[in-house]
Amino acid sequence: MVSKALVVGAYQRKAEEIARLGIDLTVLTPPAWGDRRGRNTAAPRHVEGYDFRTIPIRFANNFHLHHYPTLGDELTRLRPHVLHMDEEPYNTATWQGLRLAHRLGIAGTFFTWQNLLRRYPPPFRQMEASNYRRAAMAMAGSEDAAAVLRAKGYTGGISVIPQFGVDPDVFSPGQTPRPPGPLIIGYAGGLLPEKGVDLLLRACAGLAGEWRLRIAGEGGERANLVELAAQLGIAAQCAFLGRFDSGQMADFLRTLDVLVLPSRTTPSWKEQFGRVLIEAMACGVPVIGSDSGEIPVVIGQGGLIFPEESVADLRACLQSLMDNPNLRRTIGARGRNRVLEHYTMAAIARSTVNLYSALCTSPSTPNS
Repeated sequence: MVSKALVVGAYQRKAEEIARLGIDLTVLTPPAWGDRRGRNTAAPRHVEGYDFRTIPIRFANNFHLHHYPTLGDELTRLRPHVLHMDEEPYNTATWQGLRLAHRLGIAGTFFTWQNLLRRYPPPFRQMEASNYRRAAMAMAGSEDAAAVLRAKGYTGGISVIPQFGVDPDVFSPGQTPRPPGPLIIGYAGGLLPEKGVDLLLRACAGLAGEWRLRIAGEGGERANLVELAAQLGIAAQCAFLGRFDSGQMADFLRTLDVLVLPSRTTPSWKEQFGRVLIEAMACGVPVIGSDSGEIPVVIGQGGLIFPEESVADLRACLQSLMDNPNLRRTIGARGRNRVLEHYTMAAIARSTVNLYSALCTSPSTPNS
């Protein structure tokens, strides 16, 4: 498996679960990866039962152009049955990996979150078409992403598998009930325009009752959000905590009475999953999400949904949870149960291994 995402220690639990199912697994990651939300350095945290290694990367932090100069040597040495490129089909790394795999007679697959039908300019359009031909099966993070694959001409098999689940033993409810006091509202993620944190600030500003807002994350909108909190007169009630390491997230989430993901759809993006939702749900924390992209599917009956961009509806959701502690407990329990049924790392690993098995027994890999 080649995955820049697995530089994050918490995400490595999926690889452990895959290995536990009897797969002889090697994970190759870059030494580090960064984007608008911040930078992560590869940290082997959950690496029991498989080989975790970093390899050189070119054009690091460039989503479309990054690739691995030694990948050919790695594949020649390892000779795996399957190459899992944990990348979108329209970037250079996936094209490089599947091209090498085809030359070596290795079955290849890729992963996609792309849930908007977008056409890419050359050479990425040609890379994407080549990857479609070379992968007999693909993984899509959602039904919308699977539909985009079909609309763009992919004819191979598709398994809908979220990229990562959660470890329910790590992301678990606190041992003691939340103490009485102000409602503790939380957000965790990028401080980016599409994440809608400005909507959350405006919604909180009109709440009737005592509350505090804890914002975890970094991004280009931080200064604007701090200024907005001051303009709204709520700066004293808002804490901008910076970005937490993945190993600190469960502890942060357990300090909350409710977590909010107020994403807004843009012409080039809609929420692809919202991993923080299942992390909070696993901790028994009630969640509120907008209806952008995959959020309603992820939450199901395990939380509250409001129409994106609607400050009034988000405020009403928050007010209902502030006024009704029993509702918070009920929703929190539903969310935990939903994660245990659908979104554990073990469940994601089982689905991934099933795809590997199908890929190895498929009649042939499409020709380049």
